[in-house]
Amino acid sequence: MSKELINLKDIVMTFDGEDILKSINLTVKDEEFLTLLGPSGCGKTTTLRIIGGFLTPTSGDVYFDGKRINDLPPYKRNVNTVFQKYALFPHLNVYENIAFGLRLKKVKEPEVKARVEKMLKMVNLEGFEKRSPELLSGGQQQRVAIARALINHPKVLLLDEPLGALDLKLRKEMQLELKKIQRQLGITFIYVTHDQEEALTMSDTVVVMNGGLIQQIGTPQDIYNEPANAFVADFIGASNIIDGVMVRDFTVDFMGHRFECVDKGFAENEPIDVVIRPEDFKLVKPEEGMLSGRVESVIFKGVHYESCVRVGERDLLVHSTVCEPVGSEVGLSVIPFDIHIMHKSTDPASQAFHYDEEGQEDET
Repeated sequence: MSKELINLKDIVMTFDGEDILKSINLTVKDEEFLTLLGPSGCGKTTTLRIIGGFLTPTSGDVYFDGKRINDLPPYKRNVNTVFQKYALFPHLNVYENIAFGLRLKKVKEPEVKARVEKMLKMVNLEGFEKRSPELLSGGQQQRVAIARALINHPKVLLLDEPLGALDLKLRKEMQLELKKIQRQLGITFIYVTHDQEEALTMSDTVVVMNGGLIQQIGTPQDIYNEPANAFVADFIGASNIIDGVMVRDFTVDFMGHRFECVDKGFAENEPIDVVIRPEDFKLVKPEEGMLSGRVESVIFKGVHYESCVRVGERDLLVHSTVCEPVGSEVGLSVIPFDIHIMHKSTDPASQAFHYDEEGQEDET
């Protein structure tokens, strides 16, 4: 089991009288790929900059390998950072950009050559040594920035939305490449993104943040399948979040019907939120469904159809390989395991958000 490498304890960060971080507690393990995930302004980049030493917290403590490092400047921390803007030196070629940190440390030339060649091979840039950064593609520039950050053998690599400037295809390729590099080197990656798919694809651990608070910490599977609150459920993929009442252990009422579920430990008749992922609804004949409704719209998504089904006064999102035409009456069934029960949140930062086509936040 990996040891604890970084500990953030009761971290508060205040700017102009506003708490950007509100008592953050987080542990990062050695050789872990951990992602800070959340919408713009949630505090994820501030957290990363505190770990890197670019910001000093208003209160709380930062520990690295058991030692308090609040006052340690960035260059004395065993940490390197890759930003979204790669900040490569335009007057230096690829080789010299990667070698820059070693030159500062006055490493002898044979070792510089060996380590740069190793990095070039690792990031698939062999043969690009003499190329100017300005003549590289966005993906190639990012590889140079990663190689430059890794050549000094940091214990931790911080990555602040480094794939944000790349096109979709290249971004997906680089997600896999980064994970491969992290496993190959066996060092800790702390990654910042607002892209849910990116976080689920790459991470060992996902930390979902909103409003300066950590909403949930878990594996990608935990975060997706067992969201802690309405915000997490809605932010991590599409969800149907429905008002319900927990009648008793393993029994819930919602949308005028009673269902079996696998949850327990709630108060009898406690108002709760029910979360059902669109892919967990099964389209059946109206008479065979637990719920029945009318298909309002259908969109072909490639691997499935996305249908909007009006049940009573509520629209439900359904992902299925079955396509029922608009206007048809359908039934919906769901197994108890796929009905997720959550306590109603009283924290405004945990309230659900919905995202339009451009990804703009719209609080509900």
